[in-house]
Amino acid sequence: MEQSEKNQVIKGAFWKFAERIAAQLVSLIVSIILARLLSPSEYGTISLVMVFITIANVFVSSGFGQALIQKKDADSLDFSSVFYFSLVFTGLIYIALFFMAIPIADFYDMPILVPVLRVLSISVPIMGINSVQQAYVARRMQFRLFFYATFIGTVISAVVGVFLAYSGFGVWALVAQTLTNNIIDTIVLQVSIEWKITKEFSFERIKCLLSYGWKLLLQSLILQFYASLRSLLIGKFYTTEDLSFYTKGNQFPELISSNIDTGINTALFPVMSQAQDSIERIKAMARKTTDFTSYIMSPILIGFMAVAEPFISLLLTDKWLPCVPYLRICCIMLLFRAPQTAILQAIKAIGRSDAVLKVDVPIRIFALVTLCISLQYSVYVFALSEIVVTVFGTILYVVVSKKIINYSGLEVCRDFLINILMASLMGIVVFVIGRNLSTYPLLVMIIQILAGAIIYIFLSILTKADSFLEIKSILNKFVLKYKKG
Repeated sequence: MEQSEKNQVIKGAFWKFAERIAAQLVSLIVSIILARLLSPSEYGTISLVMVFITIANVFVSSGFGQALIQKKDADSLDFSSVFYFSLVFTGLIYIALFFMAIPIADFYDMPILVPVLRVLSISVPIMGINSVQQAYVARRMQFRLFFYATFIGTVISAVVGVFLAYSGFGVWALVAQTLTNNIIDTIVLQVSIEWKITKEFSFERIKCLLSYGWKLLLQSLILQFYASLRSLLIGKFYTTEDLSFYTKGNQFPELISSNIDTGINTALFPVMSQAQDSIERIKAMARKTTDFTSYIMSPILIGFMAVAEPFISLLLTDKWLPCVPYLRICCIMLLFRAPQTAILQAIKAIGRSDAVLKVDVPIRIFALVTLCISLQYSVYVFALSEIVVTVFGTILYVVVSKKIINYSGLEVCRDFLINILMASLMGIVVFVIGRNLSTYPLLVMIIQILAGAIIYIFLSILTKADSFLEIKSILNKFVLKYKKG
C-alpha cells in the first residue's frame, strides 16, 4: 500500500472511528438506562419490528450507494438521478409496510406491532435520502461530516428516548429515539455537504449504476434476510424474552466490531476503488487491512468474552445475565470478520460485484440448512451454529480471493490467525484472574483489562507484530509533531 493511500485510509478511518465511538458511547449509556427502565419483552417487541425495517433499508442503503462510490466519473447527474429514484422507491416501500403491519401483527398475535411498525417505517424514506448523502461524503473522503451529523443526531435522540422512557411511554421511547436519530442525522448532513439537490434525472444513469449495484443489493438482501429470519423464527417459536436476550447478547460485540470494522472499511472502499486498475495494490490493501483490523479486534473481543458476566451484571443488572452465552458466541463469530470484509471490499472495488453474489448464495444456502437443523433444539444451539456458518463463509471468501486478487489461504491465515492466537493467550489469563479474585466486580474488571493490555502488548513486542510496529510508528510521529509545535 502506497504512503498516500495509507494516509487516506488512516485519516478516513480516524474520522469514521471517532464518529462511531462518539455515537456508540452515547448509545451505550442510553441503552443501559433504557434496559434498566424497560422490560426484556419491550425490547423484544422493538427487536421484532426492526427486523422488517432493516430488511426494507437494505433496498435503500445497498447497491446504488456502493455504485456511486465505485464509479470513477460519477457526477451531479448521477447523484440527482439516484436521489429521485430512491425517494419514489422508498415511498412505495413505506406504503407496503403500512399495509403489511396488520397481517404481521396477526401472525405474531401482537396488536402493538401495527402502530409501532407503521410509525417506525417512516425511517425508510429518510434513509433513502441519507444513503445518497453518505455516498457523496464517502466518495470525497469527508468523513468528519459523518462525525458531526451522527454525534448531533445521537445526542438529541438520546435525550428524547430517555425522557420518554422516564415518562412511562415504554416501547414508544425506543421508537422515538430511532426516528429522531435518523431525521437529525439526515438534516445535518444535508446542511453540511456541498452537493445540493438539482432538477436532473437520467434513466440511462440509473441503468448504468444498476448494472453494478443490483448484485450487491441482492447479496445484501440475502444476507439481511437470513439475519432477520433468525430473529423472526426465535420470536415465533420461542418467546420475546428469548429474542431480547439473543439480540442484547449480540448487541455489545457487534457494537465493538462495527465501530472498528466500519471505520476502516468505509475509508478503505473509496481508496481501493481509486486503485481498481492495479490488482497488486488492491491485494496489498486487503492484506494490510486484514492484519490491522484483526490485531485491534481480536484482543477486544476475546477480552470481552472473559469479562462478560460482571460486565452485564454491573451495567444491565442480573435480569440480563441470560444474554451472556449469546454474547460470547457472537464474539467468537466476529473474530472471522476481518478477512471477510477486507476481501469483500477488494472484490467490490475492482467491479466484480457478480463474484460477491456468487460467493454469498452458497453460504446462505448452507446457513439455512444449519438454521433449520439447530432451531429444533434450542436458541443456544441455534446461536452456536452461526460459528459453523461463519467459518464456512470465510473459507469460500478465501477461495474467491485467490482467484480474483491472488490473496491465498496461507496468506489470509498468517494475516489474522496469529493475532487471534495472541489474543487467546491473553484471554485465558484474564479469565483466570476473574475467577480467582473475589473483590468488587468493577475493581476486578479494571484489573482484568489492565492485565490483558499489558500481556497483549508484551506478546506483540515478542512476536514483532507488524500492526503493533505500525501503530507505534504513527504514535511516535504524532508525539514528535506535537513537540515541534
